[in-house]
Amino acid sequence: MATLILVRHGRSTANTSGVLAGRMPGVRLDERGLAQAAGLPERLAGVAPAAVVTSPLERCRETVQPLLDASPGLALHTEERISECDYGEWSGRKLAELSEEPLMSVVQQHPSAAAFPGGESMPAMQARAVAAVRDWNARIEAEHGEHAVYVMCSHGDVIKSVVADALGMHLDLFQRIHVDPCSLTAIRYTRLRPFLLRLGDTGEFGSLAPREKPGSAEAAVGGGAGAP
Repeated sequence: MATLILVRHGRSTANTSGVLAGRMPGVRLDERGLAQAAGLPERLAGVAPAAVVTSPLERCRETVQPLLDASPGLALHTEERISECDYGEWSGRKLAELSEEPLMSVVQQHPSAAAFPGGESMPAMQARAVAAVRDWNARIEAEHGEHAVYVMCSHGDVIKSVVADALGMHLDLFQRIHVDPCSLTAIRYTRLRPFLLRLGDTGEFGSLAPREKPGSAEAAVGGGAGAP
């Protein structure tokens, strides 16, 4: 079956301000995020993806645009099911503020029981994302052959939930997974099982350096309700 390259969107203005953006409109890539996106064509130069599938949110569409510009014939598809988790009433709030909410402990320790007020549950997010991946795997294989590679640009919690499914992990363990902005995660799906080939690959180790202090803007760059 197909090989999937999951791309988390580049760093956004919400990442740097420590805000849980969710599906809020108008959240764009910041200067660093645009530079990260500009580097995607070179990073994927030897891959020749068959197609690009993206979340409908602006920050994902901006992330894949340089890839499309570098390959004018590359097909772009928008997939609603890989959009960001619907955080409901939490959308637009500061992560530092949300850390005091009792629900955040559930999100961190027992996400399979977490449902956001006015939004969706984390199991619902995983179910729709995994279903989308399975459908696109079948479509890409049917149109381009079983050895085809395709790119899917989505969001941190969504990507982590897809990785957890590929590894056979319970959703309650998915907070142990981390994917940085514009990182690449590759999963090869076969008839027997998926194989995780890359996880959160950015090509550099600067993000592992000590951060200024817990709760700072840089510390929140991981993004999503599961940001460390």
